[in-house]
Amino acid sequence: MTQADPSAAPAAFRKMSERFRGFLPVVVDVETGGFDWNRHALLEIAVLPIDLDEHGRLIPGEGASAHVVPAPGTLIDPKSLEVTGIVIDHPFRFAKPEREALDHVFAAVRTAVRKHDCQRAILVGHNAHFDLNFLNAAVARSGHKRNPFHPFSVFDTVTLAGVAYGQTVLARAVQAAGMEWSSEDAHSAVYDTERTAQLFCTIANQWADRA
Repeated sequence: MTQADPSAAPAAFRKMSERFRGFLPVVVDVETGGFDWNRHALLEIAVLPIDLDEHGRLIPGEGASAHVVPAPGTLIDPKSLEVTGIVIDHPFRFAKPEREALDHVFAAVRTAVRKHDCQRAILVGHNAHFDLNFLNAAVARSGHKRNPFHPFSVFDTVTLAGVAYGQTVLARAVQAAGMEWSSEDAHSAVYDTERTAQLFCTIANQWADRA
């Protein structure tokens, strides 16, 4: 796809509050103790709000992340730890209780929402409803009253990458978009969030170039 001059980005895209119906895209990735958000623990969460450069093009912004202490009553499947490499009782994990972890990442999201004069955040993720369901479950468990995210709407990079590149696996989609992928760093919430944000921005900016 031919890249347009970034200085020629459509004027309608120069303000984030006008781009996505007043929603701010925020990339989220969670690492968990299994696949069932009603039973398995939230172990890591990372958020990365999408920002704009001086030409009105989407770029990854400033993110936040937290390791999470498994909430009381939640379960951990040992097989999930084999995939993520998380060591629950590692002395340098510095995990936060679930409510405190949510406060930490939500503060960064609300700051970005205010910066762009948006109404609220909308979750961007790779298999986005997986991340949203775990996020919503943690919000419900902790009784959190200030969740900045839309409760059910998402932008899913699986769908976007499938349309743009014919790839639905994150690693392959990132590589198809011309970026590097490190298998050693994968399954870290921070790394996966950064790569998903770059993927989302690349696809969205290419679409704007064609507008």
